[in-house]
Amino acid sequence: MPLAQIYILEGRTAEQKAAVIGKVTEALHEALGAPKEQVRVLIQEMPKTHWGIGGISAKDLGR
Repeated sequence: MPLAQIYILEGRTAEQKAAVIGKVTEALHEALGAPKEQVRVLIQEMPKTHWGIGGISAKDLGR
């Protein structure tokens, strides 16, 4: 049972997250031959204040 963890900044739509789940599932199915029913995808949304890029929070960078 493959498990993919995806970390993204908060603010994506439900449709965007559904697309990520679908495409990651398909990629693992194709690459590993894993049945789609066995693939698990976990999306963790991070607050922009908790994500640092070059020593500055993503919020302060305007991301």
